Amino acid sequence: MSNLSDVGARDGWRCWLCDEPVDPDASVNSDLGPSVDAGALVKGKKGTTGVERLAHRACNTRKGAVKPVVPWSPDLFVVDPAPIAETVERLRRKGGREVVARCPSRSDADAAADWLADRLSRFAPDLPVTTQVEPGGGQFLLAVRTR
Repeated sequence: MSNLSDVGARDGWRCWLCDEPVDPDASVNSDLGPSVDAGALVKGKKGTTGVERLAHRACNTRKGAVKPVVPWSPDLFVVDPAPIAETVERLRRKGGREVVARCPSRSDADAAADWLADRLSRFAPDLPVTTQVEPGGGQFLLAVRTR
């Protein structure tokens, strides 16, 4: 297990799940206090864990016992948004392209694409992805594609 200060400095004192700042001086017993999240255990391999990331105590997945939830920004106008954590997991395993949301206007879709590309660069920095906006059926589809 890594030192909390080292993990916090590496992650810029931001929670990897909710993307909110983590107070390094907060009590580790507080829900908003800092904690090291070891991520999910790798199936079939004993003694291995995921990458250690900084999380609020309330956001911590407890080594995969709790499914990670990455919220979409409430400032975006998206319809039927896909769960971000599950989408990233599928793209890591299979690669390719996945439609993650629908938007009523091009400007909403472009704003969502910019936000998602920025968010994924912090949530999954090891996964090279691009976002695409495609018109179709009177709406705009937001897709994520691996490079």
